[in-house]
Amino acid sequence: MDQIKWYLDQKKGIELVEPTDNLRAAYFIKAEEALDTLRTSKSRDWQLTTAYYTIYHGIYSLLMKLGVKCEIHSCTIEFTKRFLKDYFSAEDFELIDKAFSARINSQYYVNRKVSDQNYDLIIKKTPAFLVKCKNVVLEQKEIESIRKNISSLE
Repeated sequence: MDQIKWYLDQKKGIELVEPTDNLRAAYFIKAEEALDTLRTSKSRDWQLTTAYYTIYHGIYSLLMKLGVKCEIHSCTIEFTKRFLKDYFSAEDFELIDKAFSARINSQYYVNRKVSDQNYDLIIKKTPAFLVKCKNVVLEQKEIESIRKNISSLE
């Protein structure tokens, strides 16, 4: 079964809403605030958590521009891999996956450690990822195409 179709059927999964530049801007502000916290925190766990939320809110700002609501993080990531793949590289998707996993391990478990290599990569690459999100220009024609593609899966 198509994973995106499965997410369309889930409560809090993918839902088409009205596209909005205001919410895109609001989520981008949340991403910048998370980045500020990342830079000032002395706690490794909170640095990993805020790095992830910097990335996540950067991505979610793009979903708001598309008019796509999704409250399941893994769904948001899968949506990005499928519908926004032209804007991100394989390295970006690796960063997203590593940050997602690191956030879970550092936030919810006391016995799961994030390797120094992954920690360094996430902390180093997160600011540039946010800049990349900010620079994504979604044209109206592309927004309509993505929304039509999602509607056809419902």
